[in-house]
Amino acid sequence: MKSKRVQQPAEKPATLICMTPVRNEAWILERFLQCASTWADYIVIADQQSTDGSREIARRFEKVVLVDNPHDAYDEGARQQLLIQTARELPVQGQCILIALDADEMFSANWMESKEWQQLLSAPPGTVLYFQWANIGPNVSCAWIDPSYKPFGFVDDGSPHRGRPIHSPRVPVPEDAPALYFHEIKVLHYQYADWARMRSKQRWYQVWEALHHPEKRPVTIFRQYHHMEAAIRQAGPVRSEWLAGYEALGIDMRSIPKASHYYWDEEVLKLLVEHGPERFRKLNIWDQDWGTLAARQGLSYNGQLRDPRTPFEKTIHAWLRATQGISHKLPVRAVQKLLQLFGW
Repeated sequence: MKSKRVQQPAEKPATLICMTPVRNEAWILERFLQCASTWADYIVIADQQSTDGSREIARRFEKVVLVDNPHDAYDEGARQQLLIQTARELPVQGQCILIALDADEMFSANWMESKEWQQLLSAPPGTVLYFQWANIGPNVSCAWIDPSYKPFGFVDDGSPHRGRPIHSPRVPVPEDAPALYFHEIKVLHYQYADWARMRSKQRWYQVWEALHHPEKRPVTIFRQYHHMEAAIRQAGPVRSEWLAGYEALGIDMRSIPKASHYYWDEEVLKLLVEHGPERFRKLNIWDQDWGTLAARQGLSYNGQLRDPRTPFEKTIHAWLRATQGISHKLPVRAVQKLLQLFGW
């Protein structure tokens, strides 16, 4: 019988590299870096022209590798390429495991005792690592788990990454790649912990879609960017094992700083001034007082940033909100089809 070659274990079985894009994330960045520092060997931060002190926060953490994302435009594929390229240039021992998290995302603290963590460390090259979001609700008062699994990690084998400008996979996902699914360890998603900030970001997404995908119907855009309105109704408690390990280390996992407005609002305001409100009248972005924000920014708008919607259009948005959780039902779908015939 042919004898098997015995492999000697490396000094370190794997090097874990966290890859994170940042733009004005000071509200959550310190918490994120404290949590990521408990498991990552390197934390690659690609900062895109932050003006809120994010870079200064990042520089305080010894594991951070800070790189500049000089682009003005929003392009997830380009920034992912920058992060992956930077990570692949770092010295590693053992396997290189790429983990792609946004600044408002952290592994649940039960990674510290879960057997799944060892599975992550020993997964073969080319494996895509899939996790679920545990969405943290307003003021860390509740949470709900997204049933879908998303590729947050990759055991690197040098495969190319194929990204998109928006809603792009964050890591390489080669065709027919082996997959590893994690059921105990979650990705804590703090986007909804500050509901006002989340709404600001969703307004920006809607405007981006209208400009870059004019073929997308307003109803489709509404449904895509208001899914949380229905999901939060099913929220339960935040599980203690998700936070306890971090809190035992003195990491504050519960306080949520608030702001009067967010940089996403400023980005939308620029587009409203550039293109005019009429172009976005069928988007549900008019819960913000754009005229007041313009005055605060020192912009002259001459009353042109008022809500341009008719009472009927406001009624349509109210109906869409009321039916967000039942949009799959036949009567709702029938009304949506009718709306689309009239430009919605």
